[in-house]
Amino acid sequence: MPTGIRPVTDARQRQMAHPQVQAWWQALDCGFAPVADVFEECLYEALSSFDKAQIEAYIGAARFIGKLGRGPEPLLAFLEEWPAVAMAASGDQEPLLPQVMGAIRAMQKSPNSAAITPFLQTLAAVARRLQSAEQIELYIDIALNLMARTSGSIHGHHTTFASPGLPAFFEQAPRLLGLLSTAGLRNWTEFGIRNHGSHPERQVEYFALKSADSRAVLQRERHGTLFADVERTLDLYLRALWRDSELLVPYSTAFDELRRPVPYYDKLGMRVPDVFDDAHGPRGAVSGLDRYRAVLAHMVGHRRWSTAQIADNWSPFQRMAVEFFEDCRIETLLIREYPGLRRIFLALHPQPRQDACDPETTSCLRHRLAMLSRALLDPAHGYTDPVLLAFVQRFHELLSAGESGTAEIAALALAYVTQTRRPSDQLATIHFDDTVIDYRDDNRQLWKFIEEGDEEEAFDAERKLEPGEALRGLPPRRYPEWDDASQTYRPDWVSVYEALHASGSAADIDRLLQKHAALAKHLKRLLDLLKPQDKVRIRHQEEGSDLDLDVAIGSLIDFKSGATPDPRINMSHRTDGRDISVLLLLDLSESLNEKVAGAGSATGQTVLELSQEAVSLLAWAIDCLGDPCAIAGFHSNTRHEVRYQHIKGFSERWDDVVKARLAAMSAGWSTRMGAALRHAGHYLEARRADKKILLLLTDGEPADVDVTEPGHLRADARKAVEELSARGVDTFCLSLDPKADDYVRSIFGKRHLVLDRVEQLPERLPLLYMALTR
Repeated sequence: MPTGIRPVTDARQRQMAHPQVQAWWQALDCGFAPVADVFEECLYEALSSFDKAQIEAYIGAARFIGKLGRGPEPLLAFLEEWPAVAMAASGDQEPLLPQVMGAIRAMQKSPNSAAITPFLQTLAAVARRLQSAEQIELYIDIALNLMARTSGSIHGHHTTFASPGLPAFFEQAPRLLGLLSTAGLRNWTEFGIRNHGSHPERQVEYFALKSADSRAVLQRERHGTLFADVERTLDLYLRALWRDSELLVPYSTAFDELRRPVPYYDKLGMRVPDVFDDAHGPRGAVSGLDRYRAVLAHMVGHRRWSTAQIADNWSPFQRMAVEFFEDCRIETLLIREYPGLRRIFLALHPQPRQDACDPETTSCLRHRLAMLSRALLDPAHGYTDPVLLAFVQRFHELLSAGESGTAEIAALALAYVTQTRRPSDQLATIHFDDTVIDYRDDNRQLWKFIEEGDEEEAFDAERKLEPGEALRGLPPRRYPEWDDASQTYRPDWVSVYEALHASGSAADIDRLLQKHAALAKHLKRLLDLLKPQDKVRIRHQEEGSDLDLDVAIGSLIDFKSGATPDPRINMSHRTDGRDISVLLLLDLSESLNEKVAGAGSATGQTVLELSQEAVSLLAWAIDCLGDPCAIAGFHSNTRHEVRYQHIKGFSERWDDVVKARLAAMSAGWSTRMGAALRHAGHYLEARRADKKILLLLTDGEPADVDVTEPGHLRADARKAVEELSARGVDTFCLSLDPKADDYVRSIFGKRHLVLDRVEQLPERLPLLYMALTR
């Protein structure tokens, strides 16, 4: 039996309680324990996308892949990725599955069977780029052509040597298709075959994007109008036509997987895509250069004519309507100045059909606003809705006397929302077809917030798990992993499964706190010094809410004695509060079950038990301070199964429910640190706080059973820390490994502390928190 592959036990199979799940598991006929661990979660995700016949085809294809003799990796990749592939191809797997299985059979019958795993691992990311079954089939044809022409033969009759470049091609495919069309990918591949087909080492370098000619051909074949090619032209356009010399800053569109970036501007410059394709629509073609011109003109119009509005008392729906109306006002004023812009705007603006959205089953708010936006710009819009026509007339009457203003347009938009709103606008299913106007910026500069309101919290907050909610209802969240050797991300590489931690007895934690009562009393005195005061005086102010009597008397004495008095005789007050959010992330790997070495070994405590004591004291201390805090633990069993367990949420109090989860803490498996840091960071990133701290408690370096390269997971963890830092999250590591100095600095920089005496953890962890948040 191969190393790391465990047989599926009867106990594990009995955990698949549902009879239909057991039937499908038996149909899969698989003996790999890693597959059994995640089969049920993968199946529930597939059931949300496929009908029964499609599920049968899905299981049949998976059974075939599991019998190829390539181990669990290709089967895991297929089970996890195929639902996402089918959804990207318009949700229908029927025309695509035979093509994919045909490619797998072709590779299996040739010496290229080792390429099956990277092919399946990157297929979901490729499908998201291509978005249609036809485009995915073209991609597969390109790959099979590469395989056929670069696989070697001794006597020219039978293929005996695998294609050197095929695995590298599959690994780089998501990145390539983010930069190239399928036609460009074919040309780039053809160049590599023609010039490096008989040189295995050069072929690998070419298809791994490591050679100079590979990158040069990639740049040549890249589709669309590159910002780098037209930057000078656009800068002159801004200066000459709009008298604006703002800095232009491109952002990459190559790796957007969850949300496509949109143009915007801030104090650092005007942000535009690094490439624009030519657009083709019913109103004619628009070149990539003209698309850049439309984006810049729209942002210049906002900079010139828009005024930021206070958004605190407006709902998100009202703000959306204001943005649509204000965008149309800006474009109307731009067209007055340069009438030729109307052709570009109308060619890029979608024209929704009036009957395209069903208000009985779908939220049609975006659809109505997109139709209205089209009607405000296009005199020949053809819509017949009387309310829409009435507001088009009111809009043009408002602008007939001049430029109008943002406040007046906002009032008109609010009137439109009041008159047209429907109960179905609150439905979760939203009509998006023909509603995205991609040359408009994100309107971030149109709003200002005085304070955080309930509505913003409601719309931005993560959904809370109900007590006892089953893990199987939550599909995995997939994260990329940094490959330091190629300096690229492996897309959708790690699957993170999250759930509420199991519960134990809260009384156990109370006993731990009682054990450290003396330490808690000492900490209480320190915590009282850190608690925020209600008011703090700000003295020596020329204008303020109160007279600073001491300074005023001194100024009067100076005046009477002929000296120049100090005019700063007032004072004001501000609230002295702590605006901090903290997430404590616990490494729950198998090594925590080891006994504590050294002075504390006489007690027979494990590192896990000491960690429970320390976390209990820290949670109590944070609750005394009133800081929002979350606690979670993680461990991993290969990249396919990173378990992230919620122990305490930000909104939960330090009560018996949380104590019970902490009491049931257990350790096992390995430490895939980068994925856990990214997942914890996405919760912290959503918090509105001046200071966001991710505190990691670990007893070892990143490691997992499926990783043989010693520095790979270290590099990925370092990259995760850099990503979090760029998003405003400070990461700090408290390591219990005496040998951590060899690696922890390379991951966390100076933001770490190595605790040589583990038995001091209950005392040092709360003190460390106070130092970090002081």
